[in-house]
Amino acid sequence: FARMFVQVCLYFYCKCLWRCLKFVVRKLTGQCELQRICYNTKPGAARTMKIEASLKGSKSKRLQTSVNVHPDAIEKTIDDIMELKRINPDVNPQLGVSLQACLLQIVGYRNLIAEVEKLRREPYDSENPQHEEMLLKLWKCLKPNSPLKARISKQWCEIGFQGDDPKTDFRGMGLLGLYNLVYFAEWDTEIAQQVLTDSLHPKYREVTKKELSQLSKAEWEKKKFDKAIGYSFAIVGINITDLAYNLLVSGALKTHFYNVAPEAPTLTHFQQTFCYLMHEFHKFWIDEDPLDIMEFNRVREKFYKRILRQLQNPEMALCPHFAASESLINM
Repeated sequence: FARMFVQVCLYFYCKCLWRCLKFVVRKLTGQCELQRICYNTKPGAARTMKIEASLKGSKSKRLQTSVNVHPDAIEKTIDDIMELKRINPDVNPQLGVSLQACLLQIVGYRNLIAEVEKLRREPYDSENPQHEEMLLKLWKCLKPNSPLKARISKQWCEIGFQGDDPKTDFRGMGLLGLYNLVYFAEWDTEIAQQVLTDSLHPKYREVTKKELSQLSKAEWEKKKFDKAIGYSFAIVGINITDLAYNLLVSGALKTHFYNVAPEAPTLTHFQQTFCYLMHEFHKFWIDEDPLDIMEFNRVREKFYKRILRQLQNPEMALCPHFAASESLINM
């Protein structure tokens, strides 16, 4: 009964009292909710997410659908919003600019999900020259001084594929996994090569006295004789692609993208985020110092939860060095 009473109260509050409260505040301030958000919240994820929630929660269908318009229709949509809210654009010129920046991010995020999903669903085709060219580029970027002797070769295991032909490893993430790995190897070459080297030849990490006291006798015996654990670079890259994909489609990456992309987030932003996640996961793996490779899923899940916690901060930017210029961010 108590639960039902609370639900009825919440429903009544959301449907009636909240709208009444907004009406009263507008009369007192002379500003609608969109104006108050834009004027009182600094640019970035905090503002864009509030604008998105306000539009989606509006009783007007025109405002609800404004978050799903085509990018080319955003200017017309802004005019419709201003007209519907009876806002004079000559008196509030900055409002239109701010709303446009927010809508570009909101619509762009939705379009990015569609683009990423398309790549994920496209399987690797060894008969496609472009696919083969990308795969060979990955090898050249990671192993520039070691020519590939044959297309089907055990050499692929040197960069972390499972067998003689990498095409079978792309099944889960399709072309998206290959796109991300190539981007990492091509644009963050030095880091990618170092991560690859470390994954093949992992370094020992000193066990502190505190950690030693927490290890069971069986764990200590195992750790004492085991070498530091490496991993398969390419397979982990595909796995981290899956992690980045889940962050994207769940909406968790909105915080990051709305803070670093002044307008619509693009595939490049997604690939830059993948590079960051690969580098951070590598450091996280070393710090976790797993007993064996069978602990991969546990370490991955712990890493995923850490990233989710970081993204709950509306000011969070996972890789701020990819942020746009200050002049664009301050719109």
